[in-house]
Amino acid sequence: MISICIIVKNESKNLSTCLEKLSRTGYEIVVVDTGSVDDSKDIAYKFTDKVYDFVWVNDFSAARNFAISKATKEYIIMIDSDEFLTEIDKVKLEELLKNNEKSVGRLHRNNVFTRDGVGFSGKELVNRIFPKKYFNYSGKIHEQVIALDGKDYMTYVAPVYVDHIGYDGSIEDRKEKANRNIKMLLEVLEEDGDDPYILYQLGKGYYLDKEYEKATEYFRRALTFDLNIELEYVIDMIEIYGYSLINSEQFEEALLLENIYDEFSGSADFVFLMGLIYMQNFLYEKAEKEFLKATSYPDSKVEGVNSYLAYYNAGVIVECLEDKEKAILYFEKCGDYEPALQGIIRCK
Repeated sequence: MISICIIVKNESKNLSTCLEKLSRTGYEIVVVDTGSVDDSKDIAYKFTDKVYDFVWVNDFSAARNFAISKATKEYIIMIDSDEFLTEIDKVKLEELLKNNEKSVGRLHRNNVFTRDGVGFSGKELVNRIFPKKYFNYSGKIHEQVIALDGKDYMTYVAPVYVDHIGYDGSIEDRKEKANRNIKMLLEVLEEDGDDPYILYQLGKGYYLDKEYEKATEYFRRALTFDLNIELEYVIDMIEIYGYSLINSEQFEEALLLENIYDEFSGSADFVFLMGLIYMQNFLYEKAEKEFLKATSYPDSKVEGVNSYLAYYNAGVIVECLEDKEKAILYFEKCGDYEPALQGIIRCK
């Protein structure tokens, strides 16, 4: 019923773990190699006999669609080699597939990474599960699932969970990946003209490469379009734009995000961001209010923004305002978060 498709190139360090976890599902696994010079193909053959070569043509969609063409099952789950399956409810998934034949399933992806010795994680939903007779991929880079008839489609949340480590790795590895993506995105932009999704991806690429001023330039261009604020990439872009402004010390401009507060205030991540923006603009009362509001949300994309990170920042604010008793109360709500434990020591 289901084929899991993967495209790889020089992924020997991740591929064995990825395929070992996928093999437990019992589903068909299709691996397409786009030119590895390591032992990625040898590793793949340990888990499946459906391993194919594809000559790289600078187009991720072409490679993904080739993998789909080699699948013998009706439904596709597209996985990357730096994504490790952590949970799947096969019974529920297969029921959802039957009841949503012309829709696309979104799997849960937990982005796990370390920065400066501190671990982070962020949750998102990504479109990856679909019947191959109705859908494939489009776009040379940061490709998206599209309907073959060109129409819009419905989505549903699938009971499939993966950990993604693609944002981790050494500074050199991350920079090389970011530069590769930016180069391809600039080529697409030159060929096809301004497109808000490509501009968003460029901004995100520069953000990940810590070129924050360049990131803000591309986000601003994207925001000149009439955008559907329900689209997940638009929500993500607004939040990363805010962090780009903070990191490039454009604090006053960041305050302009107040103008769209009502549209995005349903997100703990956005409310937390506004707390940071107010904090950088010395609007401490507003900042404290936003951090506390963030803790009232049951979920967040980035771990901690609706709990210990929000309480910690609220504590720092009142500590700076010399209300040490209140600061301790906030810090105590942070559990074993080390900076908060240090804050308690400072305030006693």
